[in-house]
Amino acid sequence: EACDDTDASAAIKDKIAAREELLKPVYLQAATEFADLHDKTGRMKAKGVIKDAVPWAESRTYFFYLAKRRIAQDNYVSQLRAADSSLDNNGALDILKGMCSADWEDNAAVLDYYTANDADITAKISEMKTAAIKAKIAELEKELAE
Repeated sequence: EACDDTDASAAIKDKIAAREELLKPVYLQAATEFADLHDKTGRMKAKGVIKDAVPWAESRTYFFYLAKRRIAQDNYVSQLRAADSSLDNNGALDILKGMCSADWEDNAAVLDYYTANDADITAKISEMKTAAIKAKIAELEKELAE
């Protein structure tokens, strides 16, 4: 009886393996199609995940300036948020956008603006810190008066 179970089990395993081999091309094609639908630039742009496709020849320059801009920008955002705790990331970005005279969509131009106007941005951060401290003092004085 044990031999029959072993033979039956082996026969079933062989049938399953044969069926998997038969279906492998169909599953591979379906998986490839599924991945293509999700990873194409047109689909990603339609979903709002990316702004635009970057041509391969320009990709190194594009991502270099994007990375440099984001490093500088994130540094300013963290300084602004440290100066005024009521700010969130979007609020700090809005302040930087308001100060920036460059095309906000051009990473190289924004990076150049940040580099050329570091003193002005730093002064704005100090000004905001001073205003936040004054507001906190006024709030504390109001609490003491009550």
